[in-house]
Amino acid sequence: MTTPGRAHIRWFRNTAPYINAHRGKTFVLMLAGEAAQHANFPNIIHDIALLNSLGVRLVLIHGSRPQITQRLQRAGLDSALHDDMRITDTAAMEHVKDAAGSLRAQIEALLSMGLPNSPMQGSRMRVCSGNFVTARPLGVVDGVDYQHTGRVRRIDSDGIHRQLRDGSIVLLSPLGYSPTGEIFNLSLEDIAVECAAEIGADKLLLFGRAPGISGADGELIRQCAVGGIGSLEVADPEQSALLQTARMACRAGVPRCQIISYADDCALLEELFTHDGSGTLVAKDDYEQARAADIDDVGGILELIEPLEHQGILLKRSRELLETEIGQFRLLERDGRIIACAALYPFPEDGCGEVACIVTHPDYRGGQRGQRLLRELELEARRLGLDRVFVLTTQTAHWFIEQGFVEASRDALPGMKQSLYNLQRSSKVFFKKL
Repeated sequence: MTTPGRAHIRWFRNTAPYINAHRGKTFVLMLAGEAAQHANFPNIIHDIALLNSLGVRLVLIHGSRPQITQRLQRAGLDSALHDDMRITDTAAMEHVKDAAGSLRAQIEALLSMGLPNSPMQGSRMRVCSGNFVTARPLGVVDGVDYQHTGRVRRIDSDGIHRQLRDGSIVLLSPLGYSPTGEIFNLSLEDIAVECAAEIGADKLLLFGRAPGISGADGELIRQCAVGGIGSLEVADPEQSALLQTARMACRAGVPRCQIISYADDCALLEELFTHDGSGTLVAKDDYEQARAADIDDVGGILELIEPLEHQGILLKRSRELLETEIGQFRLLERDGRIIACAALYPFPEDGCGEVACIVTHPDYRGGQRGQRLLRELELEARRLGLDRVFVLTTQTAHWFIEQGFVEASRDALPGMKQSLYNLQRSSKVFFKKL
């Protein structure tokens, strides 16, 4: 019998690979002013403290648009927006500085907590803010003078890295400074993209109200490549803006952007320390596209799998059989060339599916392409309502064990698969729960 305590311990044990993978990495977190106003914000701070204690290097960038708007309204001042950018005159600039400085102090205070019997106990984090962002005026655009609104001119990446190496969390406000001593009101997204790219961040984490990006059917999109963003139908303006920020960051060189909710407790930890995550992952294309196979791909797949068939690693498939099963295959394609393939054969009556024919071209091995296709097949299996996948293998058992598969007896196979089992090959059977 599994007690709740043991269930938590097992979950914690399963996070070990993610803890090891994230240690020493640099993450940039982009939190809009709306996030700081939400009741869940202290929980996000607790999770940031945990990431810091696990050895993740963190740059936290906060916005302050709603805080600025509130101050301007209380002062009876109008501040127009043009192309969703605030036109910051001299009077408004005083309230911009007040809002940004006040919110920065609030965040620093939250990160400094160490109350007993709280998640912050013993954290003792150092927070560093400063003039890391050099800015220039946005100037006159479409006949509109933006006055004290600016753009990022340069990021002091060396200074930021020195603080990160010392174990500090770097906190950036939406302000920039010029060599002439001026202060500019900057876009949160501009700082986040430029900073993440300039310091070589491993991830940019973008917080919005929703769990991630929803498609036209309302379902959460778990992952997408930059090249596929244009085909998505996203109706929500905030989600659309976050998606475009992720696109800009990936194109600027950031490998991965993850869009998660600031309103959902534990969303940050779930995204980083579980297999499925909680939000939407946006990744660079790297000229490789994953897609379903069609009949025109039969020749390319045969060319890919024939060497392994000759070595006895794969069962031989005729062209005729492959043509009938082509709908079960997914591919990775690079510059029009098929470089990896994998197949899923569902057994819906048994609630499981067979993963088969995971092959990567020899020239492209070592880039975790097999893992990427396996993840896609697992997502497809879940979409079909399956709760397990299995594989039959003679020579690649260790690879599947590394991916979370557990050896099982032949009797665990679906009845139809048992009847087709090849005794001469004596393949080992491995299952993985989804």
